[in-house]
Amino acid sequence: MMTMTNAMTNDDVLSTYEAMLALSEQMVAAAESGEWDELSLLEKRVGAHASALQANDQQILLDGASRVKKVAIIKQLLAYDRTIRDLTTPWMAQLSQLINSSGTSRRLNNAYGGV
Repeated sequence: MMTMTNAMTNDDVLSTYEAMLALSEQMVAAAESGEWDELSLLEKRVGAHASALQANDQQILLDGASRVKKVAIIKQLLAYDRTIRDLTTPWMAQLSQLINSSGTSRRLNNAYGGV
């Protein structure tokens, strides 16, 4: 991947989107198998690519075929994102409930002592 100070070429932009797509596909697999640590690591890698694009993408004007490819990749990224959210939302709700019930138990124990 290009550094923030280097200008990206059209090929760099498309390659970065393609790398994000591959990582997002891995994120779906990690979410499907409940590998939350792996999902988090992959998310950080996607974020690094997104940052590089934000720093450079506005300066790149893609031609018709490249633009169509970029749009197709973005649509697939959005579909993967929706799938990941659908998979993680129930887990996040369950985790939140565990944290809340654990906090309530601790407060009750602190207030009334061990029974």
